[in-house]
Order: sequence, then C-alpha cells, then structure tokens
Amino acid sequence: MEDERKKIFLVDDTEFSLIRTKQILKDFYTVYTLDSSTGMFDLLRKVKPDLIVLDINMPGMDGYETIKMLKNDERYTDIPVIFLSGRVDEDSIIKGLTLGAVDHITKPYEPKALHVVISKHLYPVQYEYELHIDEDKNVNRLNRQHSILAVDDSPSMLRSIHFALRNKYKVHTLQKPENLSKIIQTLKPDLFLLDFNMPELNGFDLVKIIHGFENFKNTPIIFLTSESSPDQLNEALNLGARDYILKPFNPNKLRDKIAKCLAEKS
Repeated sequence: MEDERKKIFLVDDTEFSLIRTKQILKDFYTVYTLDSSTGMFDLLRKVKPDLIVLDINMPGMDGYETIKMLKNDERYTDIPVIFLSGRVDEDSIIKGLTLGAVDHITKPYEPKALHVVISKHLYPVQYEYELHIDEDKNVNRLNRQHSILAVDDSPSMLRSIHFALRNKYKVHTLQKPENLSKIIQTLKPDLFLLDFNMPELNGFDLVKIIHGFENFKNTPIIFLTSESSPDQLNEALNLGARDYILKPFNPNKLRDKIAKCLAEKS
C-alpha cells in the first residue's frame, strides 16, 4: 500500500542536523534528506513534497537563493518552506519571510516546537490570517499608543511586518483588503502600511477607501511594495501616500519611515 503520509524535504549541508531532524519526524511523515539545494531540485523532478524544511547557510546555493528559485517556478510556488537555521538576527529572519517562507525555526530547537510549526502549516486550522493583534505585555505603554494596520495579501509578508514592528507598536494585519472599510473605524490605526499590487483591490483603491472616511484623510500611508516603476510610485504619492519602501524591506528603514511619519502627524 502506498504511503499516504505527508512528504517533507529536509535540506541541510550538515549531516548531524539531517539525521537528528529526520529522527524526530520519521514516525509521522515521509522524510527525504538532501545535503544541497541542487540535490533538492533534482529530486523535485520526481517527487513533490508537501513541505520543505530548508537551511540558510549552505555552500553553492544558499537558502535565500533556493527559495527565490522555488517561488519563481509555477510548479513549486505553492510548497510551504520553513527555514531551520542557526541565524537568529532579525534581518535574516525577516529576509526569509519576505522571500516567501511561511516560518523560521532557530537552531538549536526543541522537538516539540518543530512538530508544532510543521503541523501548523501542513494541517492549517480553518482561520483567516488577519487582524492579528500583538499583545506583548513587555512593550511599554508609550509605544503602544501607536496602532498600525498592515494590509497585504501575502501571509508571509504580514508575518515579517509583524515581526519587525511588534516591539514598537500595536500591530494589526489584514490579508483581505476588501474588508478594510468594515474594520477601519473599529481599529482606528495611526498609520497604514499598504501593499501596492493585490488581486482584488490595489493600493490606489485602498487609499481611496481610507480617504473616504473624514477622520482618516490625514492618517499617514506608506506603500510597502515590490513595484519599482517611478511613474506608479509617483502616482501613489500624488494620490496621498506619505512614503514607500521596496520589498524585501530593511526592518530598520521601515521603522525609521514609520517613526518619521508618526512624528510629522503629531
């Protein structure tokens, strides 16, 4: 009988890491171990996994280059990728998320934590990833006076934005832009972060919705986008956006732009 368990690729150039991670997962999933991204792409021609666990630091093609290739290929773009890496710095984690990873696990890790993260993405609970409110009690009350609403159709981008801002502001995220007009009065954000290109409503449409509310006509708007056309960006600024930042974004630059806009608003 064919094995009906979910298939996972483990890609890591360190043999010990491959052996340990496979040992943790093998009783629950069909696990393939690969010591390079080249080997992974060779196997992809024969087997399509349900999830890929990928190291970042590897010789030849690193994890970032690998996920770029995966997400640019229509055959593999829907495969969730989790980074499993010794990198703990904020820039590395956010870069992986902005490139399309669904999560990041830091080495060394607890087996239970690995299982929880993998299960979350292989067997997602039926909920919409939107209006996620950061309730970190360690953030001081002064900073939490500022509320930010990020609108993007990419869950991984929303996670990266939340990760970058969670210690500075109260962050709300919205994946379905068509719901913006329904919740804007409830959240009363001090600043909007808007994706530029989305399938249903684009950034221009969202600005019009926001400015349709009298009390939000002067609320700062920053576009967070991969669109680099000067004409379109200038049009966005002319429409009422305060600033823009290109994806993948630098977290410090994003925080600086937000702080500047909020200071000008005050």
